[in-house]
This record gives sequence, structure tokens and C-alpha cells, in this order.
Amino acid sequence: MTIQKKLKAVLSISGQVTLPGSKSITNRILLLSAIAKGTTTIKHALVSDDTYHMIEALKKLQVNLEQKDNGDILIQGTQGHFKNKSSEIFLGNAGTAFRPLTAVLSFNRGNYILSGVHRMQERPIKDLVDTLLQLNADISYLNQEGYPPLKISPSEIIINGPIKIRGDISSQFLTALLMAIPITKREVSIEIIGDLISKPYIDITINLMARFGVFVKKLDWQHFVIPNSSTYLSPGEIFVEGDASSASYFLAAGALAGDIEVNGIGKNSIQGDLKFAEILTLMGAKINILEASIKVAKVETLQAINLDCNHIPDSSMTLAVLALFAKGTSKLYNIASWRVKETDRIKAMATELRKLGATIIEGEDFIEITPPLHVKAHAQIDTYDDHRMAMCFSLVSLKNIPITINNPACVNKTFPTYFEVLESIVRS
Repeated sequence: MTIQKKLKAVLSISGQVTLPGSKSITNRILLLSAIAKGTTTIKHALVSDDTYHMIEALKKLQVNLEQKDNGDILIQGTQGHFKNKSSEIFLGNAGTAFRPLTAVLSFNRGNYILSGVHRMQERPIKDLVDTLLQLNADISYLNQEGYPPLKISPSEIIINGPIKIRGDISSQFLTALLMAIPITKREVSIEIIGDLISKPYIDITINLMARFGVFVKKLDWQHFVIPNSSTYLSPGEIFVEGDASSASYFLAAGALAGDIEVNGIGKNSIQGDLKFAEILTLMGAKINILEASIKVAKVETLQAINLDCNHIPDSSMTLAVLALFAKGTSKLYNIASWRVKETDRIKAMATELRKLGATIIEGEDFIEITPPLHVKAHAQIDTYDDHRMAMCFSLVSLKNIPITINNPACVNKTFPTYFEVLESIVRS
């Protein structure tokens, strides 16, 4: 049975929104805390499906992890060596858990099976596995070659020179390798084959590794060096900043329907999706980025954009829905990574935008959106078990257009309270 969320037509919104913690940052910090030396207290961690899977995986690996009533998470680090050397670990559809754990567990001399939901079995991991096989890791596919589930067996990691890895499918492959390599305590060079996509997510990884005492040298995005004898050391206490990708929905909401202040990110954010705010200014929005918040005001007429979205693959989905209400045809390109996310996002986005009357041209790595004269009301939007599809299309209601979101619970992946927060700023 399809569960539906019927969103009424909204004339205006206003108020403040406080963001949940970043998924990307939370899962990175959870794993870094687990392989570091010392005890880490994590504050403002995201509570969602994806972070649940990472936490449960660490518990299965016998990491000493305590979740406090106030939301804090205490983790006693293992210095890179998990106690449990044999485990079957289910990771749902959490790429930010599956990819890094694949690399770290390959260095842990144990027997592990990593699996996930059906969609995870369609998300490629071959480039990461091929790179780990270069290092004498023992990894085999349990179903289709190149895709999860995986079996990891004990092996002795051997590094005889620079490690090469492709960077044009997913930045999570490089993130996984960067996070795992310090376990070897050797100086290691990583060379990127092809163009590296989603560079801001690599910056998040490098920034957080530095917070744990490992300083990666980055040369022109094609060469990364982990220094000799690198050791992860707990920073003691670490705060997870608000999720910049989630911020995009409320910044867009402000541009569409009223004055909004989004708390939890600001000038000092380490997330590349903060650039979404700058892109809104290209569409005509008035944005004020403060130390710990961003303010946006309603725009009477949005302008179409032609944008390379390589640097903001997740929040650029929000731009696709904004394009419905822009003057002119918008083109979002360099988004091939959309096709290997929670669903084929280019295909899904094109299908659902057409339901609203838009004219769509889609290619392997782009989508072109020409808005209709009048956006169709009462459309039923399929979400494909993709949290971002649900959150993006909810914004249509803010232009006085009722819409129905099918299977809205998919937002639990990153933002379980999304619809309640959205309703809290509705003023009509």
C-alpha cells in the first residue's frame, strides 16, 4: 500500500529553521572516532537511517559506543583494530557507511560480509574494490561483479608505490581510501585517474581527518599524500555542523515564498553545498550568509540558470525543482553521479517534473528544464525510496500548488522530521 503525504497549497512562509546534523560529517566522524586513539564525544550527530546503519555496524565490530540521552555519542577508539574479526553487516542504502567500511575492514584482517538493500546492490563499487585489490586485499563479490554484497577475508596489505584510483564515478571511493590508509602508518601517495567529481566532499574528508591529527597533502586534486606514521588521535569533543544539503530545501523555500533564516551553517561551514546559497543569488535571490546562519528573502521572479553542478551534486536536485518557477530554460550539467545515487536521479527527476507539466530533455550527465505556463496541481510524485526526491518536490506546494508525495517516509534516511519542520514555517 502506498502511503501518501498530501501537501496543501501554501501562500507564504516565514520563520527560523534549525538544521539536523550533516549526514556526511556524522558518518565520517563516527568511523574516525572508532579507529582513532582515545575517547571521542560527538555532539549534534544526525539521527537518521544512514547514521543508524553506521552505528549498528560499529557495535557489531565491538566498538565501545554509548548513546547518551542528550544525543551525545561517546566512542572509545580502537586504534584501527576492531575486536570482532568475523561479522555480517547490513548497511541499508548508506553509501557513506558502505564505502569507507569496505576500505577500513579490508585492512582489519577479518572475515566480513557487507550487504545492503536492493538499491545498494545496484550502486557501483568496482573502482574502490579494484584499488584495494592492488594492495593485496582479499575481496570477492557475492552476487554481481562490481556491486555489493561483498565478502572480505583476511589478507596482508602490501603497498609498493603510488595507489591509483578512479575519481569520476563517486568521490566516496577516494574518501574511503583516504580514511583507511592511516591505519598502515606508512607514507602513501594516491593518484587520481581521470577527473575527480564532487571535490567538496573530499575537502570534508580531509578537514575531518585533520581534526583527528592526520594531515593529507593535496596537489591539484590529482595527487594526495598521507604522511608517514600518521595516527588518528581523538580531538576529545567534536561538533557536527548542520546539514548543508538539507539547508537547500529551506533556502529554496525562502526564495519561493517568504523570509527564512536557516540556523546551523554559516561562513565557516566545511561543506561544499554551502555554495547553493551563492547559486540562489544567480537566480535573483537575496542571501545574507552570517557566522552561524543564512537568511533568504522571497523573490518575485527567479531567473533560469545554466550550471555545472559537479561541486553540489545533492543540492543541485533542489535547483531542478526551482527551475519549474524560473523565467526561461535551465540546464544542470556534469551530474552523471545522479545516476548511481539512491535511485537514477536524472531519470526520476525528469519523470516527476513532466507530471507537473515541464518540458524535459535529459542526457547521460545533464537535465534541461523548461517550465510550463502553469504548473499542474494535485500531481502525485513518486519518490523511488529517495529522500531527496521527497524533499525537493515538497517545495512545489509553497507556490500555492497542492501536491501529493508518495511514500514520504524515505526522508528518514537523512531528515526524519523534515515535513514537521516544513509545516512549522507555513503561515497560510
